[in-house]
Amino acid sequence: MPKLSTLITLVLFLLAGGVLAWLFWGPDDEQASSARAGGGETRPVAVAVASVQQQDLVERRRFTGSIEGGDRIVITPRVGGRVAEVFVNLGDRVEPGDPLLQLDTEEFEQDVTQAEAELEVAEASLAEAVASRNAAQRDLQRTRELRDQGIASRSELEAAETELALAQTRVALAESQIRQRRSALRTREIQLGYTRIDADPGSTTRWVAERLVDPGSVISANEPALALVTLQPVRAILAVTEADYSRISRGQEATVRTSSYPDALFEGTITRISPEFRPGSRQARIEVEVPNDDERLRPGMFVETAITLGQRSDTLAIPRDAIIQREAGPTLFSVDRSGERPTARRHMAVTGVRDGNWIELLEPELPEGTEVVVLGQHLLADGTPLRLTDPRSVPGADFAPGLSETEEP
Repeated sequence: MPKLSTLITLVLFLLAGGVLAWLFWGPDDEQASSARAGGGETRPVAVAVASVQQQDLVERRRFTGSIEGGDRIVITPRVGGRVAEVFVNLGDRVEPGDPLLQLDTEEFEQDVTQAEAELEVAEASLAEAVASRNAAQRDLQRTRELRDQGIASRSELEAAETELALAQTRVALAESQIRQRRSALRTREIQLGYTRIDADPGSTTRWVAERLVDPGSVISANEPALALVTLQPVRAILAVTEADYSRISRGQEATVRTSSYPDALFEGTITRISPEFRPGSRQARIEVEVPNDDERLRPGMFVETAITLGQRSDTLAIPRDAIIQREAGPTLFSVDRSGERPTARRHMAVTGVRDGNWIELLEPELPEGTEVVVLGQHLLADGTPLRLTDPRSVPGADFAPGLSETEEP
């Protein structure tokens, strides 16, 4: 019984192999035998064709990205303290010189008052030192006269001279203390001025992108309080791969579209190109500057950007589907009508700018109007007879201009 079961399994396996072989090779052999008729004549291959045309081509590549503000600055106070008032809210327009933030000034005003008092004390000390110096000068003058008369001793003259020197030293010290107190007062006045923050008078119009503090909160020096951005211009931030990187350069034109304004196109120019690729994504950062005069584009918006990679005027073009990849390289087939029946002529193709379904033909130099095969060329070889069909009857065919609508018998 085991041997009978094994025999039956072997027979079934052989039958299945035969059926598979017939399915894979049987139809090809039948097609090969029926492809020739009347002494080995090759049966024509049905193809669709289009004509070589002179066209203006513009190649654009589309990238997705987001909008960033032209410039972003973070407002931080130079001194810490309690927030007394915030003059702007999120989304407010800020003109040059507009007030932004006010800190409580009580402690800083007290510091100024104290510094003013210390300066007054120093000025009084200087006046006292000057008076002492003047008195010492007079004493020295009298002592010298008495010495000349033989009344004052030499030691008395030396003591008067020493007293004058000390008085002059006290004056110099008082003058130094006044300069120090004046500097301290100026520092306190500057710190008092730092409690109020205004927009830079020499800047441009900005918008409040972030408000990080409220009245009553305590903020430290150099702690972010507000973030302001400019909207004229803005930048579209894109990421490009190595394949497109070499074809992008500064100054190239671009158009930006966003779903917020689906019917609007915003013109821009590439201004910055990163010299490196991110290790994770293998993409480089590209920045497109958009004037945004109407300020409709806002930071964070998702955008689609089309960059013009190349354009040609009045150049020979063919449908992109006319090019197929063969082992030898890009290939196309033209239609040769010099014989009794149209035949295929194979050409190695060199292409250029691509614009939608059309591509620039650099080589071979085919005359305008030459018919090229756009459907069915995978079955062709050089010299294959052709049967031209109306491409509109072929499912999926879409070669609008230049299509041949004739059908050869």
